[in-house]
Amino acid sequence: MLEKNPETIKIVFKNLPLRMHKMAQPAALAAIAAQEQGKFWQMHDALFATPRLSKESIEKAAKEAGLDMDKFKKDMESPLTKQKLNKDLIAAQKAEVNGTPTLFINGRRVQNRGPGAIQQMIDQELAKAKKPAAN
Repeated sequence: MLEKNPETIKIVFKNLPLRMHKMAQPAALAAIAAQEQGKFWQMHDALFATPRLSKESIEKAAKEAGLDMDKFKKDMESPLTKQKLNKDLIAAQKAEVNGTPTLFINGRRVQNRGPGAIQQMIDQELAKAKKPAAN
């Protein structure tokens, strides 16, 4: 979608570590810590490519992403990082999100995740944005 709409869409990622997955919260904190070094997507991709998450595999992913490991470890434990994760959890609760992945386009929940359906929703939102405001 980003390739088809490079000038008109922005991707916003929110963390929602599921409680049933014991390494989900550490992985989310790791992604937020990586974001502090401008490497969120590298860490995101590395974590999702990891077959079995553990403290060791998260650190390995951070090293492979080229993170400053001292800063990474400090940021993972930082109250600010935990606060950012909590903010995502509150946003998920307000949006009534209880599973992942959940997609929204301009606040509209995506029901059909097929590429054609998503593009159609994007086109609808772009058309709305181009209409002059009613008086």
